[in-house]
Amino acid sequence: MDTKWLEDFVSLAETRSFSRSAQLRHVTQPAFSRRIQALEAWAGADLVDRSSYPTRLSPAGETFHAQALELLAALQATRNLMRGHRTSGQDMIEFAVSHTLAFAFFPHWIMELRRAMPEAGTMKSRLIAMNVHDAVLRLAEGGCDLLIAYHHPALPLQLNMERYEMLTLGEESLRAYAKAGADGEPLFRLPAAPRERVPFLAYSSGAYLGQMVDLIIKQASRPGEPPLPLEPTYETDMAEGLKAMALEGHGLAFLPASSVRKELRTRKLVPAAPSGSLELSMEVRIFRERPELARHVKPGVQALWEHLSGTTG
Repeated sequence: MDTKWLEDFVSLAETRSFSRSAQLRHVTQPAFSRRIQALEAWAGADLVDRSSYPTRLSPAGETFHAQALELLAALQATRNLMRGHRTSGQDMIEFAVSHTLAFAFFPHWIMELRRAMPEAGTMKSRLIAMNVHDAVLRLAEGGCDLLIAYHHPALPLQLNMERYEMLTLGEESLRAYAKAGADGEPLFRLPAAPRERVPFLAYSSGAYLGQMVDLIIKQASRPGEPPLPLEPTYETDMAEGLKAMALEGHGLAFLPASSVRKELRTRKLVPAAPSGSLELSMEVRIFRERPELARHVKPGVQALWEHLSGTTG
């Protein structure tokens, strides 16, 4: 059994909605439903009464809910105990980073950091690439030292800022791109020609960048005008997957600028909408537990934070 199934089940018991819990857990609704079914298969009983709306737990599910809460609490307490006994790895800085930033932002950022911070030359780091929800949980559970994620006011991270502190590392734009044709123009573009449907490479429901794309599309929609003529033809959780499909000419994708630097230089991808339209800006932020509340404070983390505080303002 995967402990994530227990967390999924507890979320479902709280929201009474498969779609809402799938959104909160940053997975698609079909994937979330499969995980609940896998838990039921493991338990050997139906835990959810699917004949009712809103969703409610079955009698077996009500009993299991209490046990699931106890199990998760016991697992967390055990993990904290083990981390308290850990004596090795104090020179290893552990980063939880959202998937897209792990590919597009982190390698360049860590190289610039090593150049600007002499002591960073010997710094050991461990990168844990995760979806945004799990990365936030990782920090909250003490499973990493630092969290790096996107931020937008419309979708802030669910962190108690009395317990955590934050610095802004930079900004990132999210806009539409498509493969360049022989003439250097995008194969697909917005606005589209009359009655044209544009093949749309989309993020899976619940993905952070997917919610940002939804915001772009919503802001572009004007009362009385038809919606953008986007025809979803493919979806995945990760920007790298959408970029690969866009490079093969399968459609238009909204991608972070940092993930397409090389492709823009070589003109393999080009903007698919006029500059300033159908795009938004996000911050790249780094979070840590406040030292006075932290379970462990590694010297390297403290030195890194002090350096960033001086360079980022």
